[in-house]
Amino acid sequence: MRSKELFGEAKKYLVGGVNSPVRYYKPYPFFVERAKDCYLYDVDGNKYIDYCLAYGPMVLGHANEKVIEKVKEQLYLGTAYGCPTEKEIILAKMVVDYVPCAEMVRFVNSGTEATMSAIRLARGYTGRKKIIKFDGAYHGAHDYVLVKSGSGALTHGSPNSPGIPEETVKNTILLPFNDEEAVEKAIRENKDEIACIIVEPVMGNVGCILPKEGYLKFLREITEENNILLIFDEVITGFRLAKGGAQEYFNIIPDLATLGKILGGGFPIGAIAGRREIMEHFSPVGKVYQAGTFNGNPISITAGIATLEQLDDKFYKKTFKSTKKIVDSLNEIVNKYNIEAKVYSIGSMFQIYFNKEEVINYDIAKKSDTEKFMKYFHELLKRGIFIPPSQFECCFLSIKHDDEVIEKTINALDESLKAISQ
Repeated sequence: MRSKELFGEAKKYLVGGVNSPVRYYKPYPFFVERAKDCYLYDVDGNKYIDYCLAYGPMVLGHANEKVIEKVKEQLYLGTAYGCPTEKEIILAKMVVDYVPCAEMVRFVNSGTEATMSAIRLARGYTGRKKIIKFDGAYHGAHDYVLVKSGSGALTHGSPNSPGIPEETVKNTILLPFNDEEAVEKAIRENKDEIACIIVEPVMGNVGCILPKEGYLKFLREITEENNILLIFDEVITGFRLAKGGAQEYFNIIPDLATLGKILGGGFPIGAIAGRREIMEHFSPVGKVYQAGTFNGNPISITAGIATLEQLDDKFYKKTFKSTKKIVDSLNEIVNKYNIEAKVYSIGSMFQIYFNKEEVINYDIAKKSDTEKFMKYFHELLKRGIFIPPSQFECCFLSIKHDDEVIEKTINALDESLKAISQ
């Protein structure tokens, strides 16, 4: 097995044999040779229907022709300048046109950079130090938010990562998601000290946890009443739930939003978007420093433009319909085999939890049967279906998951869940 050989070699030079912990699973991950549309092809000649999609960005499928064509043109013009380009303006205009809260944009290189900079901006704008984040929410791998985090921090290591000094997170207030009373209490006990609440409108880094009805509206109202900035972390939901992201989908407009993944069309990117009066606190206009050699990189910007241009109503209708078909089938299958499980979805995102309780927050999600999930993962893998190898990640669909692919997936889901029920 070539993947096994490569993993053995990788462990000599890469920590754990991977460059991100979420990519590891036992006994070893397969190594990808190429990808096209909704398929991954590994070095051993296997073909997989992909529901990971690089953890979300590939909404158009892999190797989209229009994106490749535009990026190829840009490659011949140069890959990095350290100077402004007209394309940065074009993509920024698109973000402002689509995203309700966006009046100005700052492009960065990753979702992690976006959330880190947005929090710094909120502190600089308000003159306050404390922030509120929610248990299990993953806002990137920087110190202020790597406390009780989801994603790989929940699956592979201590959510409170070693290497983060206590004094760094003393101003980070942790609260359970979907709990209004906890938010009210925290604000009451820290009056005039909280700069922002940062929230994934849909928690996509601890599976797929939806906000209770009215919860996001509650967050909007209580932050406005207390002069606290509301930051929507839309690195996952941005451009996936709607062109304007979760804020358009739920009709709740935050002060700031962080974007990434889909925005780069498969290339590294991040962005902070928000109200002009707040955004202009960034340097060089304001005093909140943010910079980066590859901010607004022409390759990522070009791919982003080519991607957003293809997200029309047909795209959303098709991906939502396909997701619903999978989710409806999943519910039928778990009932057929008397499996204790809960299935959640929104737009073109979904996840199954092997849990008898309704999963509304991190603490309940942690009670899920992770061993059963990994059996489910491996059963699907044997049948040519690749999902993220963690109970605490989310599955995604692209426009390339057509009816034939969906039917194959449903058959594989049935066989896999039957196998783990016996």
